[in-house]
Amino acid sequence: MSANSLPEGAAVWHSLEVDKALDLLDSNADSGLTSQDIQQRLQKYGSNELEETAGRSAWEILLDQFKNIMLLMLIGVALISGFLDLMRLQSGNLKPGEVPFKDTIAILAIVILNGILGYVQESRAEKALAALKKMTSPLVRVIRDARLVEIAAKELVPGDVMQLEAGMQIAADGRLIEESSLQVRESALTGEAEAVNKQASLKLPEETSLGDRLNVVFQGTEVVQGRAKVLVTNTGMTTELGKIATMLQAVESEPTPLQQRMTQLGNVLVTGSLILVAIVVAGGVIKDGGFKNIQELLEVSLSMAVAVVPEGLPAVITVTLALGTQRMVRQNALIRKLPAVETLGSVTTICSDKTGTLTQNKMVVQSVSTNNKTFGVTGDGYAPTGDFQLDGQKISSEESPEISALSVACAVCNDSVLQIEQGEWAILGDPTEGALLTLARKAGIEKDQWNSKLTRVAEFPFSSERKRMSVISQVQEVATSEASSRSVDPAIASFLQSEPYLMFTKGSPELTLARSTQIHLGNHSAPLTEKQRQKILAENDQMASKGLRVLGFAYKPLAQIPPEGSDEISEQNLVWLGLVGMLDAPRPEVRLAVQECRDAGIRPVMITGDHQLTARAIATDLGIAQQSDRLLTGQELQRMNDQELEQNVDLVSIYARVSPEHKLRIVQALQRRGRFVAMTGDGVNDAPALKQADIGIAMGITGTDVSKEASDMVLLDDNFATIVSATKEGRVVYTNIRRFIKYILGSNIGEVLTIAAAPLIGLGGVPLTPLQILWMNLVTDGLPALALAVEPPEPDVMQRPPFSPRESIFARGLGSYMIRIGIIFAIITIALMWWAYQHTHAPGYQGDRDTWKTMVFTTLCIAQMGHAIAIRSNNRLTIEMNPFSNIFVLAAVVITTILQLMLVYVPPLRDFFGTHYLNMQELGVCIGFSALMFVWIELEKIFLRIMGKKAV
Repeated sequence: MSANSLPEGAAVWHSLEVDKALDLLDSNADSGLTSQDIQQRLQKYGSNELEETAGRSAWEILLDQFKNIMLLMLIGVALISGFLDLMRLQSGNLKPGEVPFKDTIAILAIVILNGILGYVQESRAEKALAALKKMTSPLVRVIRDARLVEIAAKELVPGDVMQLEAGMQIAADGRLIEESSLQVRESALTGEAEAVNKQASLKLPEETSLGDRLNVVFQGTEVVQGRAKVLVTNTGMTTELGKIATMLQAVESEPTPLQQRMTQLGNVLVTGSLILVAIVVAGGVIKDGGFKNIQELLEVSLSMAVAVVPEGLPAVITVTLALGTQRMVRQNALIRKLPAVETLGSVTTICSDKTGTLTQNKMVVQSVSTNNKTFGVTGDGYAPTGDFQLDGQKISSEESPEISALSVACAVCNDSVLQIEQGEWAILGDPTEGALLTLARKAGIEKDQWNSKLTRVAEFPFSSERKRMSVISQVQEVATSEASSRSVDPAIASFLQSEPYLMFTKGSPELTLARSTQIHLGNHSAPLTEKQRQKILAENDQMASKGLRVLGFAYKPLAQIPPEGSDEISEQNLVWLGLVGMLDAPRPEVRLAVQECRDAGIRPVMITGDHQLTARAIATDLGIAQQSDRLLTGQELQRMNDQELEQNVDLVSIYARVSPEHKLRIVQALQRRGRFVAMTGDGVNDAPALKQADIGIAMGITGTDVSKEASDMVLLDDNFATIVSATKEGRVVYTNIRRFIKYILGSNIGEVLTIAAAPLIGLGGVPLTPLQILWMNLVTDGLPALALAVEPPEPDVMQRPPFSPRESIFARGLGSYMIRIGIIFAIITIALMWWAYQHTHAPGYQGDRDTWKTMVFTTLCIAQMGHAIAIRSNNRLTIEMNPFSNIFVLAAVVITTILQLMLVYVPPLRDFFGTHYLNMQELGVCIGFSALMFVWIELEKIFLRIMGKKAV
């Protein structure tokens, strides 16, 4: 077969016999490929590397920031302002001490600052693919031209024959040719924590899920034990790892709800501003009968354009989100992308992995069956505290000697260690064996003590074919209560007659029971009847149906140490001890978190690679689903097209035995149904779904670098409850963002109307310069807005459904509030402006006739302070609130007022900002008019309370 006729990776390799796979790839298990074959295949398939598609460059990201419509308008304003200053400079019309181009410089500085803020948020390069590349092995051993050689992994081609040993990282996907006790850790790819026992001789159905393909190996996984010879079937982007890389790069990032709302806000503000500018210019031209005052009208237009753009808003939002990230970190949620803080508040569906997130990632024995009795076992984690219970009543091991006998087997037939690390019980070794050690300790059986009573002298290790392991121990006599008397420990005295050795066996209940001919009954053994055998099998099925992982235990007294390799003969005529059922127990705090989700209108969904029975047991226990709810497996999902999945996705809360493509499809189907999805994951297989989800959540403890780089948020404690806490924080952030947008834009509308009114009511000149407006938008609005951003949460924040992520920024009355408050703002200020103009133009006035402009400037700024105090609550009056519950608002009001007065009374600042000195009467009038804003908002609350309506 030539290289050009080789299969294109479509062959389902796990469903083929080894010889068939070798024929398809025209390879030889003993001699491998020839040098000529390799060159042809390198040309056809390319290097065994993950390819990266080109993204936006840093310059493109930076330039994109200045395509924002509000920034474009500000750039236009800066240029026109600079042109007018240049004309005044050339004509000599500058006032004494006036600095030319200061408005232009200030506006361009704001534009550049906002551009940099946007760039910093967006420019964090996605490093998920780089992390994927780290998982590929640099060197690999292959058979080529009948010789074993070591080559660079990128030179591998389909048809190569790899040799694997313990500790190696697998460099390509391949079909096993032969293996010896091969165990591969595939957790990064499949999500399964335990190493997988591989078998070359198997031929599997085509629809076998990724985690169950026991006759193939995958790129990026690690050999834990054993050795193997592997036929390379897929390289580069056609491997399972390559498919993930392809999916990862195919996922396009969508703008977050906040980004969409800010775009909408900019469009509305700029459009409204341009319409208003056109009205003012047209009105002025008509009123003047021509263009003789066009420069003044242009200055009015410039001020209006600056006034309508909330220059400080991007900075306030960025700081607010940053403060939110700090609060979330304290709750073990690390935010990688700032907009994700607010986005969390819109989540409607949380798709969570099971292992480690909903569960403790610690196997805990739940049930023990001995001598036709089934005992419940209490306790959490690996801490050896808990009880044995029979029919709800506590039972001691002394009352039921079968428990002690079974516990000895659990402790002795065990290779793990139970120890205390940093004040907590932890396991060194296999989690399943750790659970058995914890069970034994609950019965008073400690492994260290029993190692001296039963000294291990031989073993038959676990293998995937045998599905069991046995340990042979020499029985040691121990001191008894009688002086100088020694005998066998009473817990195992009934196991022996005069034999010096004991063999303990654990493994598959069916296979271990099949090799048993007797059963242990308290203090003796008896022949195992068929009725007893059927009852044990029924109990095994009952435990398995609850999602428990079940092991069977037996023992056998031996007269001598069995020879190596005699397991088939030695593991016969066993004495049955009992069954142990264990579960990766749910985290205790998750039940409450799931209930809080439901109260908040958020639907939790479990997506796991684990068995469906286990998945249903955990989901039912936690309240994620009911026992009768539908469960969808990976195989069933595979047979569905996208439309069928979309129709079912709202009805299914448990997905079991899923693959990477399935997770991505589930997220996409939910999004097509209009759901806003948070997705958790820790493995490489989760990266595409994490990137596709509206909020991708990676695991901080067990998560791979790939999953973390693809995520928006990292759970530092891998705990589902932390997601719920972060979601609550997201809702608080969004509520506060809406609060300060109301605050900022209400005043902006008032500024625009006030500026527009000046020429229309016949007042000379523009009341506010662009520089003064920038001061108001950045300082007078900015500092109190930041203080409002840390307002504590409302009591019912998690007692309501999430607000639609697609709702307008003006939804739920926010738009009408801004217009209403803006108009009131304008009426108060225009009334003050009329009075101030008449006051400063009255005969005998001693001050500068432009002082009225400073009064307008001061009134607008101080009125905003009253607005900030009143807007803290939508419904409660200010006198009903604790003034110190948000001390930052009081501090911001005091500091901003002092800064505003400095602009009036400190000569250098007065000259720079173009203000004028106010006497005490004028300042008092400004404060009096400003106070009306606070009074109006408080009266609105009283009115709405009387009418029984809830404010925005």
